[in-house]
Amino acid sequence: MIKIAPSILSADFARLGEEIEEIRLGGADYVHFDVMDGEFVPNISMGVPVLKSLRKATDMFLDVHLMIDRPVRYVDAFCAAGADLLTFHVEADDEEKILAAIERTKALGKKAGVTLKPGTPIEAMLPFLPLVDLVLVMTVEPGFGGQSFMHDQLAKIRALRALLDETNPDCELEVDGGVDAQTAALCKEAGANVLVAGSAVFGKADRAAAIAAIRSA
Repeated sequence: MIKIAPSILSADFARLGEEIEEIRLGGADYVHFDVMDGEFVPNISMGVPVLKSLRKATDMFLDVHLMIDRPVRYVDAFCAAGADLLTFHVEADDEEKILAAIERTKALGKKAGVTLKPGTPIEAMLPFLPLVDLVLVMTVEPGFGGQSFMHDQLAKIRALRALLDETNPDCELEVDGGVDAQTAALCKEAGANVLVAGSAVFGKADRAAAIAAIRSA
């Protein structure tokens, strides 16, 4: 089943609770929560206090994408704030520390995922694939919203789907970056089952129609 995870990076933060309720009513499956620290990526977004407030406002599944340096330092805080899933960049620390972040997340009863930048080869994922609940493929450079979909990442999605089918078939495969009603079809054909969409959902007046268009692409 295809799941839609609207990214609140494109939402109106002045009315964030209402925005989340609109996508819930519109049929969204997850809320994608992008955390940027200004170090791992050249931008700063939001963190633990916003997540804690959002958790009080909704019971939706909170898919927290940590674009931060040395993420193991913040696992406890984000889990306590209400994350349902934490996703770590394999480039954000050494293998041992990323494994520690995954293990700590699971010990706290949450789901764990890994992701990689467009230029990072899938080999960097191999130590983590059997352990995680979700793998995220970035189809834009992380750090900014509104970028165009990078079609050369479709081969990576296909390759990861094949690897997951062999090693961890229950693991979800998520795509983030430039996803809309057109590119969603390409992602689904390549094997993705969770689609992150920002402006393609929050930039539309009718959120339910936008979500339905992506899901049925």
